[in-house]
Amino acid sequence: MNISKQIAKHFREVYFGGNWTCVNLKDQLQDVNWQEAVTQVYSLNTIATVTNHIHYYVKAVLKVLQGEALNAKDIDSFEHPTIQAQMDWDEFLTNAWSDAEQFAALIEKLPDETLGELFTDPKYGIYFRNLIGIIEHTHYHLGQIAIIKKIVRQSR
Repeated sequence: MNISKQIAKHFREVYFGGNWTCVNLKDQLQDVNWQEAVTQVYSLNTIATVTNHIHYYVKAVLKVLQGEALNAKDIDSFEHPTIQAQMDWDEFLTNAWSDAEQFAALIEKLPDETLGELFTDPKYGIYFRNLIGIIEHTHYHLGQIAIIKKIVRQSR
């Protein structure tokens, strides 16, 4: 069994569907319009902010998989471009889907031996931990998006 291909499959499923939870990011966001995406409820982050937060780490690790240095700070993960129109939101999502597919494709190409190697710095552990962590992180925040979406729609 090729573990890298299984990790890539699992990542694609949380982003694009086919996992056993029957919930994925793309389906959850496909009918969210830009106004809903930026609507603040209670003291929760907006859908746009949580989506950006999820994707921030995908983009950061994608750069590492492309041979670049890790350049990410947790504090920056909640900052995103201003979304003031449907076109802004659509472009944001299009970029997220494209980056996610590139991310999965690069994971598939990783030799399984790489999964046990240190990921950029010993404090981050190994590649396997970081890639699985991205998937777990996405599932966690996907649940938040689903709840925020329900609250936003019930408060109209």
